[in-house]
Amino acid sequence: MKFLLTNDDGIEAPGLAALVSAARTVGEPVVVAPAGPQSGVSHAVTWHEGVRIEPREEDRFAIHGTPADCTRLGLLHLVPEARWILSGINHGANLGADVYYSGTVAAVREALLHGWPGIAFSHYRKSGIEFDWLRATRWITPVLAGLVAKPIESGVFYNVNLPLLPPDAPDPEVVWCPLDPKPLPLNYRHEEESGLYFAGDYSLRLRTPGADVDVCFGGRIAVTAVRLL
Repeated sequence: MKFLLTNDDGIEAPGLAALVSAARTVGEPVVVAPAGPQSGVSHAVTWHEGVRIEPREEDRFAIHGTPADCTRLGLLHLVPEARWILSGINHGANLGADVYYSGTVAAVREALLHGWPGIAFSHYRKSGIEFDWLRATRWITPVLAGLVAKPIESGVFYNVNLPLLPPDAPDPEVVWCPLDPKPLPLNYRHEEESGLYFAGDYSLRLRTPGADVDVCFGGRIAVTAVRLL
């Protein structure tokens, strides 16, 4: 099984390398990822200028564009035989309403628009705490294997969020759950010379019991089937 792998943190991101490692256990990954960070660009695509494909090495291509551009060019030119599109592992969670802002999730949504199934993977983080990418690979490997073994459902993609746990914690439970409809509360800080900066505290966002924010913040892996309307 061949996979097209992308992200919004850039082709050199360690989260993408972790996803490559997991994908190799069940198939053949081909990386088609942004040349640099594209976090928070949502479903932006390049319309009025050229998009350059930069081969890096065998089965790795840097795209000078957005995550959605990566999906388009990957499926059209570079990996048309891909069975699934995998995006991530994002350096930060994409829970609830985040799916509307996330470039990681948009890459998978773009694939779904063209008839390919996909999975977005993200990892909750807190300032000052480093990711354990080897552990993240171990966590997502069985999740990935289980999802790609499921019958493909038209109009549905999967959004997976890993929790942040202490180094000695046991591996987390996997929980299927809905998206939380509550957005991150609005808050901005003002800087005299450069204006207003978004300053919402991610960890303080409201939680709907049993939805993905509650599940992930509670130390479990949140898996959500998202239907494209």
